[in-house]
Parts: sequence; C-alpha cells; structure tokens
Amino acid sequence: MSATGIGAPLPRSEDRRLLTGRGAYAADFDRPDALFAAFVRSPHAHAAIRGIDVGAARAMPGVKAVLTGADAAADGLGPIPHNTDYASPPDARLRLPEGFTVFVSRHLPLSPDIVRFVGEPVAMVIADTAARAEEAAEQVMVDYVVRNAVVDARDALKPGAPTVWDGCAGNLALTCEVGDRAATDRAFAAAAHVVSFEGWVHRVNGTPMEPRSVLGEHDAASGRYTLRTTTGAGVIRTRERLASILGVPLEQCRCVFGDMGGNFGTRNAFYPEYALLPWAARRLGRPVRWTASRLECFMSDYQARDLASRAELALDASGRFLGLRGVNTQNLGAQTVYFWPLRKGLSMMQSVYAIPAVHFEGHAVLTHTAPTAVYRSAGRPEAVFVIERLIELAARQLGMDRVELRRRNLIAPDALPYTNGVGVTYDSGDYAQAMDRAVRAADWAGFAARRAAAKARGLCRGIAVANYIEVTSGFPRERAELKVCDDDVIELVVGTMSSGQGHETTFCQLASDWLQVPFERIRFVANDSDRVSVGGGSHSGRSMRLVSLALRQAVDDLLAAATPVAASLLQAEPDAVRYAGGAFSAGDASVDLATVVRAMRKAVPRAEGPDCDAAGEVFNQVGGFPYGAHACEVEVDPETGRVAIVAWTGVDDVGLAVNPLVLHGQAHGSATQGIGQALCEEVRYDPASAQLLSASFQDYALPRADMLPSFVTEIMEVPASSHALGIRPGGEGGTTPALGLLVNAIVDALSEYGVTDVEMPTTPQRVWRALETAKARRR
Repeated sequence: MSATGIGAPLPRSEDRRLLTGRGAYAADFDRPDALFAAFVRSPHAHAAIRGIDVGAARAMPGVKAVLTGADAAADGLGPIPHNTDYASPPDARLRLPEGFTVFVSRHLPLSPDIVRFVGEPVAMVIADTAARAEEAAEQVMVDYVVRNAVVDARDALKPGAPTVWDGCAGNLALTCEVGDRAATDRAFAAAAHVVSFEGWVHRVNGTPMEPRSVLGEHDAASGRYTLRTTTGAGVIRTRERLASILGVPLEQCRCVFGDMGGNFGTRNAFYPEYALLPWAARRLGRPVRWTASRLECFMSDYQARDLASRAELALDASGRFLGLRGVNTQNLGAQTVYFWPLRKGLSMMQSVYAIPAVHFEGHAVLTHTAPTAVYRSAGRPEAVFVIERLIELAARQLGMDRVELRRRNLIAPDALPYTNGVGVTYDSGDYAQAMDRAVRAADWAGFAARRAAAKARGLCRGIAVANYIEVTSGFPRERAELKVCDDDVIELVVGTMSSGQGHETTFCQLASDWLQVPFERIRFVANDSDRVSVGGGSHSGRSMRLVSLALRQAVDDLLAAATPVAASLLQAEPDAVRYAGGAFSAGDASVDLATVVRAMRKAVPRAEGPDCDAAGEVFNQVGGFPYGAHACEVEVDPETGRVAIVAWTGVDDVGLAVNPLVLHGQAHGSATQGIGQALCEEVRYDPASAQLLSASFQDYALPRADMLPSFVTEIMEVPASSHALGIRPGGEGGTTPALGLLVNAIVDALSEYGVTDVEMPTTPQRVWRALETAKARRR
C-alpha cells in the first residue's frame, strides 16, 4: 500500500476547498443579468383548478412574466420521465396479477387542472428581483374547487377512498407478490411457533443542508438550453430528462452541476423546477434563477420511507426459521416517482438468515401527499426493521438468547452464493463473523454490570444487535476517461455525482495507484455534460463499484496502447518494456508516461468522440451485497421516556477498503441518519385535511450532536465475489440496521415492565406512553 493509493486513509482532498469557503454550490452560479422566479404553490392537498387570474401579478413593478400550466402545455412541455422501473436485476422478480397494468402518473411540471398535494406548483412568477417575484406570487389568484384527500396508504386502499388519479382504480399503482406462497403456507402449517409483527416505517424528509437551487439559461443563437443545479442523478441522466420534457434533441441541452450540499437520495429524481427555469429563460431571453425557501423544501422536496408491514415468522421447536410471510404497503405520495423502495425491500425481507420458504405481497399506493422517492438504502432499512423485530419477539416467546437465535439461523459462509426465498442470489461473505465481532466490540458480556449500574441511577438500560444485508444496483452504465494534459496532470473524467462520498479523493486514489503516479497529478473532472459523455450519478452504492471497473479498464487500455509506442522510443522490443513508477523502461533507459502518450497521439490520431487518451465503459447489472452487524446500548428514563444512546458499535464488510477514513465517516453518517429517523424525525400530515404539520425545523426534529454516542466502527474485507476487484458499497451500512436495532434496544431496556413494542419515532412521549400502557396491563 502506498501512502496515497488503495487502502490509504487519505484525508479528503476536497475538504480544504469546501471548508474554506471555496465550494461552488448551485446558488453560487453567477449570472448578473439573471431574473428571479417564485412559485405559486397549492395550499390544498386535493383540488380542481377552475381558473388562474394573473392580471394583478403581471401589473406589478419589475414583473416580467407569470406562467401557468396552460402556458407550459401550449409550449409543448411534456411530463417528467421518472424511473418507474420495477423489474430489473439483481432484484427479485415482482409477479403481477394476471391482467393487472402498472399505473404511471403523468407528472407535469406545472399542473394545469388538478393539484394533488400541498405545495404542488401551479404558477411561476418571474421578476427582476427575488423579493418582487415573491410579492407578485402572492397576488396570483387561483380558483380552487377543494376535494377530499387521503394521506395514509392503508386508508387509500379502502373502498370509497378519495381517488388520487383517474385511471388508477383504488389508488393501487402496483400490486405484486414474491416468493413461494404454497411452500410458505406449508412451512407455517408445520411450525411449532409463529410470531407476528405489524409496524410502520414512517415518512421522513431528506433535509439536505443545501436547498434546491436552479439557474436556467437559453442561447437564442444556438437554441441551446443550460441547466445549472445539483442532483444525484448526474449530468447525463438529468440532461436526458430535460430534453425529454422540453421536446428537444439531447445536443440542445447542457447540464452543469456545482458541489452538492447533501442529497441522501431524495435529490436523485428530477424536480419540476429543473425544466421550468430553462423554459422560462427561453421565453424571456434572459437567465432565470430560483432558490427554494426551507418551507418550500419541506412541502415539495421528494420525501421518503412510509412503508407499512404485516409479517409472520415460523419457527420449529429448536428455534430454526422455517418460513416468513407478509404484506408490504408503500405510500407513493401523489406521483409514481419510484417503485424501487418497495422492490428493494421485497427482495431482502429475510436479510442474512436462512429461511427456506418466503412469500410477500407488495402494494404501491397513491395518496394526496408529497411524492416519495429513494432515500439512503431505500427499502432495505424497512426490511431489516421487520425481520429484526420478529426475531426479537421470537426470542422472547421461545425463551432463547437473542444472539444465539440469530447465530443459529445465519446463512453459513460455505452456503454462499445463496439464493434467498424470493430469488435474489447473495455473493460471498461471513455473516457470523460480522455479528460476533460486533458483539465482542460492544462488550456484550459486560452488559449485565452496566445495566445494574444504570438501575442504581434510576435508569433502564437495554442492548441489542442487528444484522443486515443490502442488494445494491442502480443505473448500470458508467464510464471513466483518462487524458494526459499539457501540464503532465492526468484528468480523470467520470459521470457520478458526489454529495459527500469523497469521489474527488477516492477515485483519484485508484488512478494514482494503478498508474503509479503521485496522487497530486490526478485531476478529477465531473458534473458538466460537455465533458462527461456517460454516467449514472450516485445512488444505490453504484459509484465506487462501477467507476472502479471502468477506470481499471481505462488504465489497462492506456498502458496497453502506450507500451508499443514506448518500445519504439526506447528502441526495444515491446516484451522487454516494463512499466513502473509512472514510466516505461527497458534496460537502463526510461521514458515517462506523459511523453509516451504525446508520441502515441502523433502515431495514432484520435478517433472522433470524447477528447481522451483512454476510456473504460461498463454495463453491469450484477448486484452488490454489503452486509454487517451493529450493536447499541440505550438508557431510558422511565419517568420521562427520554432515550439516550450510550454506545454504538458497527462492523461493515466493504470487500476492499479503498479509503478507510472515508468509509468510517460514511459509517458514522449513515448510522446518524438511521438514528434520526428512529428517534425524532417525522413528516406528519393532518389525516383530515392532508395539511403538512411538519413544515419547519420547529416541527421536524433533526438529530443533534448531543444525541449521538462516540461511534466505534470496524471494517471487514471479505472480497465480494460479484465484483472483479472485490469491492462492496460502503455508504449505507449504518442506516440499514438502525431502525430495528434502536427499537429493540429500547424494548429491551423496558422489558422488565412488559413493554414489547415502541412506535417510531421513539420520542419521549411515545416511550413514556408505551411504558404506562404496559404498566396498566399488569395492574
């Protein structure tokens, strides 16, 4: 291992720039001649638009235009082409009922006729200042005919529920099943024990630090649109969607992104404003910019989670798992943005446990709430929550040790590759080792003494461990390009989009290691569709997995093409040429890589296409399977219900740790994200009016530093057999087990009172209520 290559805990090179105020975020794109946009958003969750009076707004000083859905339709703006795929490998195949047609909503950037959630945009005001645009937006009069609304997916399925979209009967956009129903029913019929659990992984908001911000431009001479913003989908996929909505060829669209101040998945999908501002720029002949207020973010950011589950686990008399079955119901919100969370969760309901028979039904349901999208480890935290709660309940019902029950049912290393009960094949690993390391690092054996000490202080202490596994995939195509520049720096161009993962550092570590040149000689290039030709952005743990494969190919191709040229320069046979330390050598003579590449360009003229010296491109639909185990301890004040996390230990297998320091940071951040949802974060809608009740940080609680323990994280490196370099994703591990883990630890702390469940988020009020309810049952 070199000091800066693969395996080196190198501090992120981008941090100095970001921490000293030299980051360039979406709102930092500067166009002095830009106009400003403000949006008129629906105050109703469900209403027909009878008319929009824009006269007063248009007459105000500084107002340049007021645009509505009718204007967008007249100009031919199409719907947003969301990723509604529900049937791609490596996930489980979703079987649809015979004759059922999946419903995909027509998501127009400005709704011309019906609004379906509070905060949906209905008009856009453009003025010479942001203040004037906002003032004029308040003068736009919309005549609404208010209709009934529904916010809970389970209620939306009931007969007589308000309809979200005509053409989607019963609000059911997708219904499916996975696994073997008959085999599972037989397993339950033969079971000695059956444990049931019903739970809801509630809705959350991604709340990135940076609000959505967009600058739209249009060049009248060329007819070219430019979108400047940030989204995890990357510049290439965003450009494709922009061109589709505007109805223009790809070459007439350019996307340029800045640094990204947070994402977590909810910024991966395409937002209406990404198309509306470039469109407005064309109509007005000037750039148009907009930055969302925090209120707008709470109302109209894509939200996440919101999955209800009913599940049962069948066991034999010795505690062996026999079968798992249930129903998952995903709340899509008002649009079909993604089916991924439902699909991913159904693929992994049994987690790392050997369960011979599995059967689940899945429903994706429309409601009058903000659309839901993917969010860190989409679908997998929900799955792990269910199975880990079931196992905890089973251990209590059978009177078995919780760790032993898990260990007894873990998939053994020699059983891998293992095809689970719904058809997903796990690659390689050692799940028992991960759990044993987590239990050992958490000092499970010493817990009894710590619990006694807490009791002496009037507190209830609990401990839990949870195992997890993910199936990651994402957009399967990625490309890496290498170019030796005149200053001898080597440019690395990729199509991902970093939102804190450290691509600027870790990808350059790969290039530095494989090209054997100093780290400082690698220049990272991304986020401009004029420079990037292929790319899928960053989501589902795809970035390092796919870029590493594409970059390895580019490096190998570059060195293979350069070797005969180096041989000619060195007056040697190609077989005698060796490459090391950034130079080719034969005997005592040597020539550096940059010199050889320049000679290569003269000898072999470049073909048309991207300006690079070598490129690697992959199309890979093979899944990645990161796994691990986390343990935590909590102390609960029985008088107030306050929960304090006093210890957290995580063991995550990443296959190959390119940068351990970055991976530890990812582990801390992902655990914090899961803790936030489990303890305090919650998007709430009024069930009667469907009004958003959590529209500010006074109502939406984020985790704070004083709520978090000092994390202890360990990295395992069992090479992934599904990846040529052994790499597994490393950015979502802590989030995936956190929900079930924390609830189990709280329940364990309160077990002496008979508490068996606590609803999330586990606020002091909910914990206290669960405790008082359990006490009342015992009276």
